[in-house]
Amino acid sequence: MSEAATDVSDQPVKAAKLPIIIGIVLAIGGAVGGFFAVQKNIVPLIPSSEGHREEQAESTMEMHKTPDIAFVPIEPIMISLTGVGQGQHLRFRAQLEVEEAAESDVTLLLPRVVDVLNSYLRALELNDLQAPMALTRLRGQMLRRVQIVVGKDRVRDLLIMEFVLN
Repeated sequence: MSEAATDVSDQPVKAAKLPIIIGIVLAIGGAVGGFFAVQKNIVPLIPSSEGHREEQAESTMEMHKTPDIAFVPIEPIMISLTGVGQGQHLRFRAQLEVEEAAESDVTLLLPRVVDVLNSYLRALELNDLQAPMALTRLRGQMLRRVQIVVGKDRVRDLLIMEFVLN
């Protein structure tokens, strides 16, 4: 009976060593293969200097190239807030970021833009302006309204220059 007990205990030890041996062999094979791939320049660690420099110079030029945009200033708007104590006013000034080709079209439609923004800002209450994320929400709402008036493809962004509650 002692022989049967020793045979059973030897099998789990051999089975546990097999995955470790396979893992070590594969790791050594991968290391050797990687070494030869780099040594024979199949997988270059250092790219060829001349071609790489030209690509890098082109990508740097593209990154530093200014886009074809223009900024159209909107006349300052002064709004008296309703439903509040005396003397509450909102002073608002912004600029529109537009494609350079569309600058004249947007400038032509500027009175409509001012009208839309004026109407929207007059409809706001003081609570709408004092919320923590108010400026971000209002900016998105105003941008959407301006894009409806001028055209979505003409206006990229609305930049708020001044937003002061007195």
